Amino acid sequence: MVQINHATTMKFNKLTPEEERVIIYKGTEVPFTGELLNNNEKGIYVCKRCDTPLYRSEDKFDGHCGWPSFDDEIEGAVKRVRDADGRRTEIICNTCGAHLGHVFLGEGFTPKQTRHCVNSISMKFIPEGEENDVTAYFASGCFWGTEYFFMKAPGVKETTVGFMGGHVDNPTYEQVCQKNTGHLETTEVVYDPRVTNYEEMIKLFFETHDFTQTNGQGPDIGPQYLSCIFYSNSIEKAIAERYINLLTSKGYRVATMLKPASTFWSAENYHQEYYENKGGTPYCHKYTKIF
Repeated sequence: MVQINHATTMKFNKLTPEEERVIIYKGTEVPFTGELLNNNEKGIYVCKRCDTPLYRSEDKFDGHCGWPSFDDEIEGAVKRVRDADGRRTEIICNTCGAHLGHVFLGEGFTPKQTRHCVNSISMKFIPEGEENDVTAYFASGCFWGTEYFFMKAPGVKETTVGFMGGHVDNPTYEQVCQKNTGHLETTEVVYDPRVTNYEEMIKLFFETHDFTQTNGQGPDIGPQYLSCIFYSNSIEKAIAERYINLLTSKGYRVATMLKPASTFWSAENYHQEYYENKGGTPYCHKYTKIF
């Protein structure tokens, strides 16, 4: 198996030499000089290198240290690693590996006893109201079941079932069922990046269907029921590749395809939120904890 380093396959934002010194080469900005140190506006802080949401404004506090301080991070956004000095704990962006700073515990600043000491230069601030919802696309068999789980996930604001990946414009359900349009039953998921992230979407995708099945999903057999992640950018592709590699390393034979997102065609109204409106639970999807 070839391991893919997602931090080398992504398209990053262009950095200045000083930003590279800190973010790539793990330098430190001069204390009390960062533009975000005294920022008290409401919003989110995202990675300067890849735009992944990292911290919420409500978790920011004055650590009296000369750098922005946070007592919590957006779940799954920040990774802790042993610093090269062997004593401190470095924090990096879990998506692209950008150096953020260091984390310290037990100092008593807040009840969470945690201080993320972050370089301003490693982040960008997005004021409240300017955050953009993120749209992602997943195919995992019958879209009724796929939507059932995604619409209940924290941070998901809207779901729509439809079709993607084919060669017929505005296909009907009946056309897709004829198995010759090239479309997959797909669920469009709109989520709030302040609450969740793409990694959580990927994990839910894999944990709610049999991604090793090659001819459909459960009893639903046919090309429209295949497992596929439709990625919208290089960052989503890299994260999906990382989880496929992780599952492969665990011994799974992953059948999930990766394809660039194309035109999404919404299915007929009676397919939308099917189990919510009709009652019952999915017959070919179930949740199985993996990660």
